[in-house]
Amino acid sequence: MSATATDPNLQHLTQAREQIAQGDLKKAALTLNKANAQWPQDPRVFMLGGLLAEKAGNVQGAFDALRKSVALAPDWGPGLLELALLLARQNQFPEAIETAEKVAALEPKNLQVLAGVIDIAHRAGHLEMAVRHLQRGLELVPGDIALRRLLARDLSEQGKHEESLAIWDSLVQEQPLDPQSLVGRVQACIAAGKPTDARENTIALLGLAPDDAVYQYYGQLADGKTPGEQPPELTRSIFDNMAEFYDLHVVRGLKYQLPKQVGDKILARHPDKKINVLDLGCGTGLLGVCLGRLDGALVGVDPSMKMIEQAARHSVYDRFHTVNLHDALRETPGALYQVIAALDVFIYAGEVAQAIPNAHRVLTPGGMIVFSFESAPEQGPDMVLQPSGRYAHKRSHVEAVCKSAGFATVEIEETVLREENQAPVLGFLVTAHKAA
Repeated sequence: MSATATDPNLQHLTQAREQIAQGDLKKAALTLNKANAQWPQDPRVFMLGGLLAEKAGNVQGAFDALRKSVALAPDWGPGLLELALLLARQNQFPEAIETAEKVAALEPKNLQVLAGVIDIAHRAGHLEMAVRHLQRGLELVPGDIALRRLLARDLSEQGKHEESLAIWDSLVQEQPLDPQSLVGRVQACIAAGKPTDARENTIALLGLAPDDAVYQYYGQLADGKTPGEQPPELTRSIFDNMAEFYDLHVVRGLKYQLPKQVGDKILARHPDKKINVLDLGCGTGLLGVCLGRLDGALVGVDPSMKMIEQAARHSVYDRFHTVNLHDALRETPGALYQVIAALDVFIYAGEVAQAIPNAHRVLTPGGMIVFSFESAPEQGPDMVLQPSGRYAHKRSHVEAVCKSAGFATVEIEETVLREENQAPVLGFLVTAHKAA
């Protein structure tokens, strides 16, 4: 007996799935209507209907269809998994996690389910869940390289550095010239506060690609040096991967309130909004949302195009530039902006010796900068690179550079920038005014 004879909807469902994948949504809808007419209670029709609705931009319709699919077949793994993934994509993490755990329990040996559950855990920032399922995956597929890499990264982020490095060591031993494993071990050494332990790995990476800016950066760290800034290629990769769920992660998860604080500060000085603002490291546009539309220009700068795509959705920025902070300041004409902001940017941009004087040049008379920094100990170097991979700055050094650059007034306030691992990240906010 043929599959079509035992499953009269199979042909329609296969065709609809192909049409959705190809972006032919109108034909897919017609095909699903045929399938629904043939079997009105088929949960697969509603599952594919949910995928079709989401692809068409109808998120509520996607939820309605997927919840209908799950209602028709409460213990059917594919329907539950697609609902959990949609919940995660829409940042509804508590229900996404609950649904993912349910489908994982129903289909513990299904590798497609496993991949989806791990993706949901990562989106939700639930590292304990991710590690647990990655370890379960390695019981199903012992030695799997992709799973081991993910597990090593998550263990490192949890602060379990020895366990992470043990995995990276074995991966590098198996494939000594594999760039992903070499970079993974370098990053794990940095996170463990032992960048010089990665010297052999950075030498291997530079042997593979001597001109790679990221490898050169890692090579400096492994040599015990502090590079002046992170290469844009590195920060771009980090934030491209975070863009889709960045707002929820930093605002709710890390209690990040700087954009609101700084937005209020700017509007208190310019209540009429007749200003030009340069938002360096604009990210997903959190500061722009707090400022709203200006009677001037709001210009966003960020090396990550995916972050800029998120920022553009707010419809408050007049234009964007996909460059890093240093290039933006260096290439901007003088006396153009009343306000320049850089929030949580120097933790990646690093050196202030040229950036602050350039900011002073770019400001109009009477203009102001508002920059944030993580705090470095006053008794140490002017700038340090922390195990987190972020720069911290000495308050007295930043203040001295501002005064040397010609700022008439320099105000510095201590603040909690955000939380990390449920602990406050201490920093300071610099507000400096150019003479009128």
